[in-house]
Amino acid sequence: MTVTTGATRDGANLAALAAAAGRELEDAPAEEIVAWAAGEFGARFCVTSSFADAVLAHLASRVAPGVDVVFLDTGLHFPETLAVRDQVRATLPVRVRSVRPARTLAEQDRDHGPRLYAREPDLCCHLRKVEPLEQALAGYDAWAAGLRREESPSRAGTPVVHFEQARGKVKVNPLARWTAADVAAYIERHGVPVNPLIGRGYASVGCRPCTRPTAPGEDPRGGRWAMFDKTECGLHTAT
Repeated sequence: MTVTTGATRDGANLAALAAAAGRELEDAPAEEIVAWAAGEFGARFCVTSSFADAVLAHLASRVAPGVDVVFLDTGLHFPETLAVRDQVRATLPVRVRSVRPARTLAEQDRDHGPRLYAREPDLCCHLRKVEPLEQALAGYDAWAAGLRREESPSRAGTPVVHFEQARGKVKVNPLARWTAADVAAYIERHGVPVNPLIGRGYASVGCRPCTRPTAPGEDPRGGRWAMFDKTECGLHTAT
């Protein structure tokens, strides 16, 4: 991939760049969106993945071989999720970065009490996902996520490219316009690794204690934090 060197760009420059790209790339194929980000930012662009599947990592590896793929290793993932991560690391031309929270689970239990996820899931997500992501993104000007508009009402307005004022980063959502059928077709066409839990009724896969299978016809994210009025972990709510 093309490497961009030099200091991090200022927010005004990035905001203007993202606004223009968002307009120009709205109807572009996902590969073109990733190619734009990789060409514009080089080594200061990364992809993130939860490894419910490896679609975005695979697509990025085709367009920008060697790209960084950031995975937030919360310490609470299903073994199946970690297996997909390890398969991607072993088979795709990407650099998987597993990022861990500042506290181990034992340290979190000590500081906040056991089973924080069952009492204060927002705080648990903040400590084990949001804070680690903020630290992981420090070396990048732009990052990509696999959000899709049809996944939930909270994601219906997801832009393909926009500027996150709170983080000072350009966020790229190459799959925003994709449907579930598009994802399935890409997986079949390219033989992409998929988390086995998807085939066992988990429409969305997160941390083990906070994820259950979804019922037929249920919102795809209905199995996340099912005992709480919560559908997002906070990674994608920065504006």
